Amino acid sequence: MPRPHGFTYEQRADRSVVITHRGRAASTLRGGRAEKFLAEVESGDAQLVMARWTGAYKFGNERTAKDHPRNRR
Repeated sequence: MPRPHGFTYEQRADRSVVITHRGRAASTLRGGRAEKFLAEVESGDAQLVMARWTGAYKFGNERTAKDHPRNRR
């Protein structure tokens, strides 16, 4: 699976965080969730963290890929 890319985030004055993907709003975090996100994004791979927090890291083809003849051993 390719590495996630195209994510950015912006911390607003009201302490909320808006995560965008390719210029479109993907998620808005407020309060404790925003603080947890900021701590996590500073300590790890920012693109992967943002993909995980927005839910854009699985696309539903995992089951069909597992059943493909090439992947059976």
